[in-house]
Amino acid sequence: MVGIILASHGGFADGIAESAQMLFGSLDNFAHVILKPDEGPDDIRGKMEDAVASFDNQDEILLLVDLWGGTPFNQANGLAEKHEKWAIVAGMNLPMVIEALTQRMTNANATAKQIARAIVNPAKDGIKTKPADLMPEGTAPQAPEKKATRKKSIPEGTVIGDGHIKYVLARIDSRLLHGQVATGWIPTVHPDRVIVVSDGVAKDELRKSMIREAAPAGVKAHTVPLKKMEEIAKDPRFGNTKVMLLFENPEDVLKAIKGGVDIKTVNVGSMSYKDGDVNANNVLSMDQEDVDTFRELEKMGVKYDVRKVPTDKSGSMDAILNKAQSLLDEQNK
Repeated sequence: MVGIILASHGGFADGIAESAQMLFGSLDNFAHVILKPDEGPDDIRGKMEDAVASFDNQDEILLLVDLWGGTPFNQANGLAEKHEKWAIVAGMNLPMVIEALTQRMTNANATAKQIARAIVNPAKDGIKTKPADLMPEGTAPQAPEKKATRKKSIPEGTVIGDGHIKYVLARIDSRLLHGQVATGWIPTVHPDRVIVVSDGVAKDELRKSMIREAAPAGVKAHTVPLKKMEEIAKDPRFGNTKVMLLFENPEDVLKAIKGGVDIKTVNVGSMSYKDGDVNANNVLSMDQEDVDTFRELEKMGVKYDVRKVPTDKSGSMDAILNKAQSLLDEQNK
């Protein structure tokens, strides 16, 4: 595995590392070092050497630094000159770091130089403005010269593949499509489409727009009400489609399954606090209806995978539900 070091003047590298760990969870062979105002070149070089020594493999190292020609870059360059396989990329930003970690996670055999080559364009593409016309000339996406030809719809009743939609992940997450999903789960399960299943969100044009914009390149994101999802699940035209389903709560999962959506395993990611809830752990808040619904799903044979991000170890849903029930009983005394 390639070891990755973030290096910067001041606390910049620390902040980006914290953001990355919010998205990916605990990371091995990953370090962040900073040059403090009262420190010199030897200090930051020593921190880099200590970071390298802590990695499993010292042959493949990728150094992401804040500024070309700055002290962190110069010291990284001095170290890299002695190692043919190492690579340095300057101009560090969060999209760059996310892409580097994603490349490493999805390709265990990737080299430092391969990852370095792969992260440059995502780092550039991470710079966007709203409105789009604030982008300097030549950097904003150009409108196509000709209007794209609309694809013909597939006739109803057409059977594609085996006629059965493929659910690569069904996740409960009150935040729906956000950073941990876009940068962690999507590269792991490789869906063709992400479908948010929610009656409420399907009526909210702003949230629907935000979900579409949050989807990474190459993956379409849709928001549909429960009844529409039931229709999609039975439509043989989706036979070759790999789908990630996102739900806000277990109640919607239960309704979807009862409506014919064939979900065998539910990834339980996060449930934000609402009035009347208890905190079952640091990311899952539930009320009595939630606990009862999870238990009903369990009786139906649904399995649980309790993880925020793919790199986390799966937790015990039974222990979480027992704790939630105990807290609810205490709350109701």
